[in-house]
Amino acid sequence: MSVYIDTSALYAVLDHDDQYHTAAKASWRNLLQEDVPLISSNYVLIEASALIQRRLGQKALQVFLEDIVSVLQIQWVDESIHRAAVQMILRGRSRSLSLVDCTSFVVMRQLGLNMAFAYDKHFQLQGFRCLGREPQK
Repeated sequence: MSVYIDTSALYAVLDHDDQYHTAAKASWRNLLQEDVPLISSNYVLIEASALIQRRLGQKALQVFLEDIVSVLQIQWVDESIHRAAVQMILRGRSRSLSLVDCTSFVVMRQLGLNMAFAYDKHFQLQGFRCLGREPQK
């Protein structure tokens, strides 16, 4: 089983004040101990880097880039993934759904992944299972 890693989980692992921090830290530790393949996209890395640097500072960004990113398998978003994500976001017509979210959904479907480490409700709304969250009804 491989797990897709989202910005929401990466941020929760690093931010001690995040509402999901305790659960995220425990889930992250478990994933590392189980040696599960951890997959993310370069779009998530850009989004997470900007968020972490702006909200948590340079030291947290260094931990993210040197310690966390090094254990991730990065799926590089190419033109076809980007175009599919753009079509998805335009069809979705939601102010809360981002282009990064849509690229993540496209990547997950292309790779046949159904599990995400994410605290973003959009993953469940798209039919993916999320670590540490109950299914949406």
